[in-house]
Amino acid sequence: MVPAKHVFTYYHLRDQTSSPSIGVLFPNWQEGNERVMVLCPHDDDGILGAGYAILAALANGAELYIGIFCDGWAGYSAPEEAATIVERRREETVAAYGALGIREDHILRFDYPDFSLWAWLGWHLPSGQQGTTAVLLPRMRELKPTRLLVPNGYREHVDHEAAFRVGAYDGPQVGDAIVAEYGSAEPIRSYLQYAVWGDFSPEDAVMAGAPGELRANRAIGASADVEERICLAVGKFASQRQVIAGILEARRRNRVREGRVLELYLAFDPRPPLDYEPYHRLIARISRF
Repeated sequence: MVPAKHVFTYYHLRDQTSSPSIGVLFPNWQEGNERVMVLCPHDDDGILGAGYAILAALANGAELYIGIFCDGWAGYSAPEEAATIVERRREETVAAYGALGIREDHILRFDYPDFSLWAWLGWHLPSGQQGTTAVLLPRMRELKPTRLLVPNGYREHVDHEAAFRVGAYDGPQVGDAIVAEYGSAEPIRSYLQYAVWGDFSPEDAVMAGAPGELRANRAIGASADVEERICLAVGKFASQRQVIAGILEARRRNRVREGRVLELYLAFDPRPPLDYEPYHRLIARISRF
């Protein structure tokens, strides 16, 4: 069962405001007309980093899609698991996201090899093969997502950085009038980065004049049972217990305070426009001397 709307509180950390409206996280939210897509470098990352947002979006009437880039071949902790790990993780993925209320046919797998996603960025690769853009752009135009969540692109993992680049650069192309034979879609309305375990880039905080330790600019607060729901879903990844043990321990230390839990995000514009007005003012001042 999806949690009720009222268990979530949304925080705009730059404005220092809170609200019960999911519009803080996803501006101009249109209940009944939202399709949220979470891009995941690895199958468990979406739950670990964006689990609260997934549940909140479902509670507010959205369709949810999960796009998983890497096949998970490297995620084994004992040599004898190597031959079966990919298929085992496929089964665990269905169970884990199913525990959050996401249907199996809403889970997309692209099956690029672990630790190698960066080499697949683009459309036509030097090898003659087609890369991530050729796969993702047509699929996204078919699904027509209205919101896109991408992993933290700052120092978490090479596959996380690559998946961030895919979302930040290919996402805006979905609404562009190019390669028309692959369909068309409205531009994605907003973008969020989620963190699996590492801190975000300090760029947004620096530009906003915020303290460097406050790098996220959005947050979700929730009741403790939301974190219990996430931990239950993560537990479906039985093959990853050793791999993610440290991440789960950090969650217990960092996310919970006095019965409330917190998840952090970084809202960003993947195509920030160049504003000429400050330059015109500067040139005018220079010209007076």
